[in-house]
Amino acid sequence: MPPNPHARANGTLFGIALNYQGLLQQHMAAFNEAPYKQPPQKPVLFIKTPNTRNHHEGTVARPVDERLQPGPALGVVIGKRASRVSEADALSHVGGYVIVNEFSLPETSYYRPAVKAKCRDGFCSIGPVVVDASDIQDPQKLNIKLYVNGEVVQENTTANQVRSVAQLIAELSEFMTLDEGDVLITGTPEGRVDVKPGDFVEVEITSLGRLANTIVGEPGETA
Repeated sequence: MPPNPHARANGTLFGIALNYQGLLQQHMAAFNEAPYKQPPQKPVLFIKTPNTRNHHEGTVARPVDERLQPGPALGVVIGKRASRVSEADALSHVGGYVIVNEFSLPETSYYRPAVKAKCRDGFCSIGPVVVDASDIQDPQKLNIKLYVNGEVVQENTTANQVRSVAQLIAELSEFMTLDEGDVLITGTPEGRVDVKPGDFVEVEITSLGRLANTIVGEPGETA
């Protein structure tokens, strides 16, 4: 049986949208239109509900007649309660890092991430293990790759994040307490792809290993 990262990453799953420079720039023209006329000024936060939890080597079901997109992301596991912490002190509240594949239906609005697109059963795969924070020298120097059937289809680096891990912890802990075991899903880069039943999907992050899942169809769906 594969190691279970949920023993340490067993709290609330907080997702951050629009946290890669390329993705933000890609949507800048739309953000400058009415009614908002500017991009979001604070982290765009959403929650992956408990039913979305999945694991290394688990299956992910593509909903019937829907498009399914993997979301390779760095997961930050809180190791010490964080409330109104400074950016300088933020990383001392990190217990470890883990790979997350934040599956979603295509997003139509980044101002209001859709629960229906984000919170389907099994739509948040975590694993294979939580790596201690002390083993990751700099979380802003990690390469992220998404493989579909053995081929790299998406690649980026956490150096391109809009807000660093430390900035995210500091900004979020201004208004809510982050508890031990909570997981910050620090964003998926631009370039999401569609996957179909039968596809073998892997996320690889520097020093964290590979998280693997197989896409299946719901009853009545064909590839």
